[in-house]
Amino acid sequence: MKNLELFSALGCHWDRSIVPAEVPTHSIERVTFRLHRMLPEFVWDASVLEGNPFTFPEVKTLLDGVTVGGRKIADQEQVLNLAASSKHLLALVRAGTFTMDKATFIDLHGMVARHEALEWGHFRGEGQETDYTPDVSLGEHGRYTPLATVAGAPELNRVFASGLQALQSGVLQPFEQAAAFFLFGALQQFFFDGNKRTSRFMMNGILMSAGMDAISVPAAKAQAFNENMVRFYLTKDATEMMTFLMDCHPDAGQMCKVVTA
Repeated sequence: MKNLELFSALGCHWDRSIVPAEVPTHSIERVTFRLHRMLPEFVWDASVLEGNPFTFPEVKTLLDGVTVGGRKIADQEQVLNLAASSKHLLALVRAGTFTMDKATFIDLHGMVARHEALEWGHFRGEGQETDYTPDVSLGEHGRYTPLATVAGAPELNRVFASGLQALQSGVLQPFEQAAAFFLFGALQQFFFDGNKRTSRFMMNGILMSAGMDAISVPAAKAQAFNENMVRFYLTKDATEMMTFLMDCHPDAGQMCKVVTA
């Protein structure tokens, strides 16, 4: 598949020469064990990106089964949803049943955005709400509005199927495929809320299934992540975000880059 066809299907583009040709790979047991061991950090990092006020010690306490006083129930549930989704993803990868498809995507969303999104576990328009179209705040740059919510989600399903086929046939390198799926999901906004979170879970499922370590965006880089995403929504150029994700990968220093365009 030519780059133009790939980019057209996904709705964004990037400089493919920055993609690592080689990323260290390990056993599935090794990469899933790493994520399991760093689960509190992984959940906390993800919650910080959402503006959740829980501190790292509080996240650890909550994951140990002890409630934290003085925090909103909604914030607590978001943390617990992230933990449950992480454990579910680990189980899928370990069992060899993780798949880059719609069924897995909506399955993860049903856990990530439970009781938080307007509806969860299906694309916008496939449930009771068929009129409301969410948008993404870009701060001083206004708002980004995705495809309209329509009953049955025919266009969203077409875009997803087209993008998925493009990723499967035109992006064979797992790291590039994983990062591209995250940005595709974040851009197209298939759900009412939780798009970036769910798409990052899919990204990590693709990575770990290929024996590559999962990516966690460190809490310390939350501002840089948000600023990069604003520029991505404005320009549809994913190069900066691809580079950012590479830098967040635990094996960033061992990646080998060559021109792949």
